[in-house]
Amino acid sequence: METEQKYALIGAGPSGLAGARALSRHGIDFVGFESHSTVGGLWDITNPVSTVYESAHLISSKTTTEFAEFPMPPQTPDYPGHAVLARYFRDYADVFGLCEHYRFDTTVTRVEPDGDRWRVTATDRDGAATTELYRGVVVANGTLATPNHPQIPGGFDGEILHTSAYKDPTIFRGKRVLIVGAGNSGCDIAVDAVHHARSVDLSVRRGYHFVPKYLFGRPADTLTRGRPLPAPIKQRLDALLLRQFTGDPTRFGLPAPDHRLYESHPVVNSLILHHLGHGDVQVRPDIERYDGAEVRFRDGSAAGYDMIVHATGYVLDYPFLDRDLLDWRGHAPDLLLNMISRRFANLFVLGMVESSGLGWQGRYEQAELVAAAIGLADTDPAAAARWRAALAASPPDLTGGYRYLKLGRMAYYVNKDAYRAALRDQTRAVREAAGSSTAAGVR
Repeated sequence: METEQKYALIGAGPSGLAGARALSRHGIDFVGFESHSTVGGLWDITNPVSTVYESAHLISSKTTTEFAEFPMPPQTPDYPGHAVLARYFRDYADVFGLCEHYRFDTTVTRVEPDGDRWRVTATDRDGAATTELYRGVVVANGTLATPNHPQIPGGFDGEILHTSAYKDPTIFRGKRVLIVGAGNSGCDIAVDAVHHARSVDLSVRRGYHFVPKYLFGRPADTLTRGRPLPAPIKQRLDALLLRQFTGDPTRFGLPAPDHRLYESHPVVNSLILHHLGHGDVQVRPDIERYDGAEVRFRDGSAAGYDMIVHATGYVLDYPFLDRDLLDWRGHAPDLLLNMISRRFANLFVLGMVESSGLGWQGRYEQAELVAAAIGLADTDPAAAARWRAALAASPPDLTGGYRYLKLGRMAYYVNKDAYRAALRDQTRAVREAAGSSTAAGVR
């Protein structure tokens, strides 16, 4: 079977395209699978499984997010929206000839081991299923697809939707709206809603640090690029700087954060503070229960609403792979560097990583390591096994010195500088091992 000599790559979003670029650049044969008709993943709002909304823009600037080998055009805004990004990914795929490797409108439904190969079952647009063997699998289907629905007692008589189903703010027209959760999506949607809704309340369980998109007239994440500061120093300096620009968010009724800056993903949105300050949005505490047309809060207060939006994030989901094959531990699989299977030398996951400022270049560096590891396994399986064992025995610290909150959504969170340094170190180690094998005459 021809595909037995190829890898299967699942997904054509940013991580999938990074994988396709690295595999093709290093001459590794593969077949890509994408359920949509084109590339871009969630950033193509026409994709039926896209979770972006009309007002969605990057929360990191283009210069810290773009692929290094493919900068966005100079006229691109600092924080481009989904339409610009969808075009960017199509252009990236066209320039490097990535689409020719993909089967579009094809959904992977099952991946399971078969000896030293992997059996991949996929269904095309007409519902026809095919099963083929591949010599390995690279999973890159994204992390923002399966909504996390909170378990709240009682029942609500109005409409409830998750942010994954939200597209257009006109749905809020004339309604009393409660948004549950004050992360980046929740704050974005609250800012959208104030221009249409009768009222907007924001139910907040815990405190957040708020970072403006611009500082001193420049994108905030471009000010400290270069050699990273030690975590305690950066936290102290940046916290002082933020106080000058955003002040103390508790004055708007928001809870005080129970963590230091960068120990959880900050909210990159100062417009929400603007609207809180103008009374357009009211802060509510955590919810106790739904009670018909009303919501009862933990401070004993209650209010009536027409619509509730659950801005409660997403859960990791790889529905085509049995959980034990990825060694799940709690809220996330237990993978080396968040990407390399501990059990299977030919199973990898791209994009299962969350970090402030990692960007798509960080995903590309993941893909480079995957390609290097596959190359080493092809030329010297014993050397590849030794490398994997050494990595498992002494995994690098990916925290960068930060004490991240012990939350489910933080289970695969890393510090961007520490993580990218580890990826580069391991890629170098693999290539050195491959060079030693070649010098010794191993083929």
